[in-house]
Amino acid sequence: MDVIDPDARIADLLGLLYVLNNIFDGKTDLYQLEKEMEVDLDDLMPIVYTASNIGLVNAESGDISISAKGTEYIKSGMNQRKQIIKDALKNIEPFKTAISLESFTLDEIIDKLNENDVPTFNNPDGSHNLEVILIEWGIYSRLLKKTDDGFMVLS
Repeated sequence: MDVIDPDARIADLLGLLYVLNNIFDGKTDLYQLEKEMEVDLDDLMPIVYTASNIGLVNAESGDISISAKGTEYIKSGMNQRKQIIKDALKNIEPFKTAISLESFTLDEIIDKLNENDVPTFNNPDGSHNLEVILIEWGIYSRLLKKTDDGFMVLS
């Protein structure tokens, strides 16, 4: 099951894609990427995992390459970037569940994610991590809107 990693951030995604595209001409191994970005592999993997899950990179056997969708993302303006992320999020948790609920509180989506066997947010920090992901990825992409009670899916 594909899930946005709780430690993956939009800014990290942009940095990853730019380094891959501009420094490594679209492809390298994770060790070289780790050295260039000056981060530990443990800190790099959440964004690699997430970027792979949403189709912006291909990562396998220790190698990583930017996908056609990742190249399109880099070359696009802000509105098109948001649309690319929005389209990708529709097929990944917690956004698949959010779409099915249409409007929800944080507690409601956590309950539904648990019902759907998505354990990623079922821990002491889960509620906070989920809220950060919904705001950072969902609102950035214009898939979600924050309401007084929680969140609402935009069409």
